[in-house]
Amino acid sequence: MQKGGRSNPGGFLIEQRRLEKQPAELRVRAFTEITLKPTAAGGTVQASRCTDCGVPFCQNACPLQNNIPDWLALSADGDLREAWRVASATSTMPEICGRICPQDRLCEGACTLQQSGWDGVTIGSVEAWIADTAFDNGWVEPIRPLAERGQSVAIVGSGPAGLAAADRLRSEGYRVTVYDRHDRAGGLLTYGIPGFKLEKRIVQRRIDRLIEGGVQFVLNTNVGVDVTMDELRSRHDAVLLAMGVYQARTLSVPGRGPNDTVAALDFLIAQNRVDCGDAPDASAPHAAGRDVVVVGGGDTAMDCVRTAVRQGANSVVCLYRRDRDNMPGSAREVQNAEEEGVRFEWLGAPKALMSKGEAVTAVRAQRMALAQDLASAAPGQRRDIAPVPGSDFDLPADLVIEALGFEPEAFAEQLDAGLGLTRWNTLQVARGGFATTLPGVFAAGDAVRGASLVVWAVRDGQDAAAEIDRYLRARTEEAAA
Repeated sequence: MQKGGRSNPGGFLIEQRRLEKQPAELRVRAFTEITLKPTAAGGTVQASRCTDCGVPFCQNACPLQNNIPDWLALSADGDLREAWRVASATSTMPEICGRICPQDRLCEGACTLQQSGWDGVTIGSVEAWIADTAFDNGWVEPIRPLAERGQSVAIVGSGPAGLAAADRLRSEGYRVTVYDRHDRAGGLLTYGIPGFKLEKRIVQRRIDRLIEGGVQFVLNTNVGVDVTMDELRSRHDAVLLAMGVYQARTLSVPGRGPNDTVAALDFLIAQNRVDCGDAPDASAPHAAGRDVVVVGGGDTAMDCVRTAVRQGANSVVCLYRRDRDNMPGSAREVQNAEEEGVRFEWLGAPKALMSKGEAVTAVRAQRMALAQDLASAAPGQRRDIAPVPGSDFDLPADLVIEALGFEPEAFAEQLDAGLGLTRWNTLQVARGGFATTLPGVFAAGDAVRGASLVVWAVRDGQDAAAEIDRYLRARTEEAAA
């Protein structure tokens, strides 16, 4: 085989085969991942479908700029250890991104085969397979810095941005301490994403690797309450704020009282705690035997409807104001939800909550219509909607879950440190970088860009770590001069 080639140059003619899924009637009984583990032969064959095109659109569409054609070629030739080396060079979490990235909107959607009318390469499943094989075979090297630098960095938040930054900074020899408000590390990866998409052991082995490499985790610690920003800045040479955004958007409709709905994250956290081994909380929201309506159309909404099915709901409906083609969530997640018995009410928006006594009994909704042709919409813009007069309908519901997205928390009040904010209340950073308005304090992930994808948080965490490294090295040089 020529260098840069592949052993099966006509592989794209092979039928695309995605990972097999458990039958829906079986998978809804548990919170384990729904896909079956690929065979080595199957993974190699699917990797060989890559055409090694001159312009790797898949790589360009990946926020991490992963060297996808390279590790596909290596996987096709059976050199999985080298494929892992290439994949892990640009990503601190290949096994996680391979599972939860919306590849249909990123690398796989941009695949030349997909754009040419063929089925695209199953990039995500190959990525996860490479990484799982690496862990199974002991190829994932421990973090062993070449030299200890003697400077310390505090990271606030142990979600994907914080974990990615911790990995990079510890690898450079910095002492890293991660502070998190929860009792477990992982942030959204642990408490926000259900086990049927990402099992907790996958996240925990990443956290264990960091701990074994010398990263310290200080949990049950709310920065701004249990420890101040001033204290962090005095203890550490640099601080990275990677808290994410968790302020849930709420419905604004008649009939909604303070206890009539459940926030999506509260619903998901309760189940994820059980999946982590905690005893069930009798006061936590649960869908067993109830008529559930989830309002929203993103991936969090899909997590909620699929969780409700597994909890034994009587019925589960997803109410979304646009149509399937304009839905922000992953098309694959919609398909999985439909297979598991979720009903979708497209082009429907909540108009009011109906109650009997103090209990919600139904969601009154109104049909919506797309207000403009797709051709007239600006690039990247979803089509506007308008209500259809006289189209009200009721959906039975005694559990209404709001999955309308997230907004930044009151960072300025919480941290009380004079941090600059944008007009969207995200943390203000220097153009093209991660430095905040406070010297030595940096920010990354959703706290800067707003609610976004895990893969973007990983990218931001890695890039912020590189900027912090440059900052601390410059300070060391100045002190030595």
